[in-house]
Amino acid sequence: MELRQLRYLVAVVEEGGFTRAAERLHLAQPGISAQIRQLERELGQRLLDRTGRAVALTEAGAAVLPYARAALAAVEGVRQSAHAYAGLLTGQVAIGMVAGVPGGAGVPGGPGAARVPDLAGLLADFHAEHPGVEISLRESTSERMLTALRRGELDLALVGLESAEPPPGLDVHLVVDLPLVAAIAPGHPLAADPGPLPVAALADHPLIGLPPGTGVRGALERACAEAGVRPRVAFEASTPPLLADLAARGLGVAVLPRPAPGAADALGVRVRRLVAPEPRGRVALAWPTTGPARPAARALLARLRAAFDAAGPLTP
Repeated sequence: MELRQLRYLVAVVEEGGFTRAAERLHLAQPGISAQIRQLERELGQRLLDRTGRAVALTEAGAAVLPYARAALAAVEGVRQSAHAYAGLLTGQVAIGMVAGVPGGAGVPGGPGAARVPDLAGLLADFHAEHPGVEISLRESTSERMLTALRRGELDLALVGLESAEPPPGLDVHLVVDLPLVAAIAPGHPLAADPGPLPVAALADHPLIGLPPGTGVRGALERACAEAGVRPRVAFEASTPPLLADLAARGLGVAVLPRPAPGAADALGVRVRRLVAPEPRGRVALAWPTTGPARPAARALLARLRAAFDAAGPLTP
């Protein structure tokens, strides 16, 4: 049994297949497949079920996987301990990011873009200071990233939150906290009144929203449930500016974090603050309550929290 075989197994499971695992490891797919088959022959058990469209763990594979991860973590710990005596920071950090966070933090018009630190810039600065640290960044829905944090597949993640309470098993550092608004085309019936809009009024109109699994979508669905209505989401898009564009073209009412003053006109929409209840769009840096296991991840967490503290959360 070789460590690389365990590394390949973990990568295939985390990426959901051989192709993406090969891309992540920068290796040829047949080589990875051959090494895992060799590991299966040595153990006398099939670890992966390859019969479906997606690769899945067998019962034996599910039993082996935690030990494979523990073995890889132990080897990384040996390496980290040795480097610590030389004053070097090395290792790996896996960070997740919800769509649209850099710059304007996913808010149309980029309100407070100067106040919300640029994630790409922070990662670049950290890498320049610690070139021995390998950083991986992936973009996904908040729901998937929260699951990945709990499983240890991610060290840190910028995620959207449905409520102000930290998700179970995780700690958070709030970065963005804005009210949600309805973005409406100027000729829409709801555009005549500039005042607050009850959430219950959304039931009569097709909505444009972020995909399921995102914090804003979760906050919308939660608010509608409290108001006793069911949202009718006719269009979905991955970023708030695209939601506003669809609304401006008369395709429905977009629900998104409040844009910067003056940005609504530039986007071609009118905005009304949602109330009764008042849903909010929140973005937070999240990590396991026990703290990141890897020293490099702990160092990056401290760097990001300091940057977000200096900027302060983006709020009304």
